[in-house]
Amino acid sequence: MIYLDSFTFPNDGMEFDFILSIQRKCYNTFYPFKILSRKELSILNFEPITVLYGGNGSGKTTALNIISEKLKLKRDSRFNQSSFFPDYIRLCEYSLLREIPSNSRTITSDDVFDYMLNIRMMNEGIDTKREELFEDYLDAKYSSFKFNSMEDYEQLKKVNQARSKTQSKYVRTNLMENIREHSNGENAFLYFQEKIQENGLYLLDEPENSLSPERQIELVNFIQESVRFFGCQFIISTHSPFLLGMKDAKIYDLDQTPVKTKPWTELKNIKIYHDFFEAHRDEF
Repeated sequence: MIYLDSFTFPNDGMEFDFILSIQRKCYNTFYPFKILSRKELSILNFEPITVLYGGNGSGKTTALNIISEKLKLKRDSRFNQSSFFPDYIRLCEYSLLREIPSNSRTITSDDVFDYMLNIRMMNEGIDTKREELFEDYLDAKYSSFKFNSMEDYEQLKKVNQARSKTQSKYVRTNLMENIREHSNGENAFLYFQEKIQENGLYLLDEPENSLSPERQIELVNFIQESVRFFGCQFIISTHSPFLLGMKDAKIYDLDQTPVKTKPWTELKNIKIYHDFFEAHRDEF
């Protein structure tokens, strides 16, 4: 499924005209201006799976954030924007083949890290509350409580509950269960499964972070099945060989100027992996 057909970034001339129009000249940076134009990247044409490949500083995450902001996609974690981000966004254009579904979103590694941290913090809070309830149970059960007025009603209920239940049952009644904890990789994969729904456009920024090679392969299968059976479109920034090797993915090489599409086997990172394993072939 294709929702977003193409996206156009301002060219070098448009950027020059804007910067020339700025009256104050005290800025150290005009980010995101001059990031993609220096790569001679003016337009991206999309397939059901499109990959933005490149090393750190190549502009792949910048391009993803620009697309996300222009389309006003949902996201859980904010990102650092410069003063000129809104100006840059206004100069961008895009074309659709279909209306973008409302459940479409951007998913970043920050979102996944925050999700894992939230689970850990919630469980720590539950553990702390559990200890407090243990103390509360003992105080209520063995107290010499007397009911004197309606103001004591809540305490009366607590005492009766403590005296009629075991300590463990009292705690379970008054406390939610711990959220099941998984490994970081399992939690990360669960996050993708939770957020990626049927019929949506999804922008994924380096989704391989926190995923083992085995989990990356599972994510690849999940993405491909979401495209084939569930009407999804993906735009992904990555340098993971597993994601780069997805069948029928259109790959833009942002390490090259001008930016061009390439087969995944011609990318620099893939060649490095290939040469490394070839050099150690006899050890397998």
